Amino acid sequence: MEYLLSSTIGYLLGSIPTGYLVLRAKGINITQKGSGNVGAMNSFEVTKSRMIGIFVLLIDALKGLLSVYLILLFFPINFVYPAIALLFAVYSHCFNPWINFKGGRGLATAAGGAILLFPFMLIIWLVVWVIIYLIKKDILFANIWTTLITLIIIFFANEVAYKYSFPKPDSISMLMLFSAALLSLIFIKHIEPLKDLISNKKFIKGNTNVK
Repeated sequence: MEYLLSSTIGYLLGSIPTGYLVLRAKGINITQKGSGNVGAMNSFEVTKSRMIGIFVLLIDALKGLLSVYLILLFFPINFVYPAIALLFAVYSHCFNPWINFKGGRGLATAAGGAILLFPFMLIIWLVVWVIIYLIKKDILFANIWTTLITLIIIFFANEVAYKYSFPKPDSISMLMLFSAALLSLIFIKHIEPLKDLISNKKFIKGNTNVK
């Protein structure tokens, strides 16, 4: 019952297609514009509105945060249930059932949940992302490399990561499995831009014009 409740709450909250709904109100089908991605970055690029981009980013992050928070109200000392809720929230955000399984790339939703559940991952991700972005000036390039590097850091610093997870998982292995699953979802949604970067020989060099 606990697993069903956690996965259902996470899936339903994550499936709210924020970018799609916001741009639909303006007569725009975001799945057919720009990269087709239903997230903050494409919402901004399609509308050229920072306000819309930030709004979509915040609501998408709130989906992850609420998924974890609501489950913690029911199970305040158990890591696995809010972790499942967050994984399902990110999954349904990335592969949204209401818009033909299109969606965003999961970063904002994952970050929102990580604030409560696993702030160590979020802090590492943000620090690494800023460093890479300042070097290469490319958002997608930074997303891809940061996701990979964050997973490596967590695996090598697993005891520190375990210390700063709330509530504590039953084992370090459980935390590693959760980290791998969450970051893998994010990485999967970056496979297409990764192919573009590789085909344009920009995965190593970076490029400021990649959309």
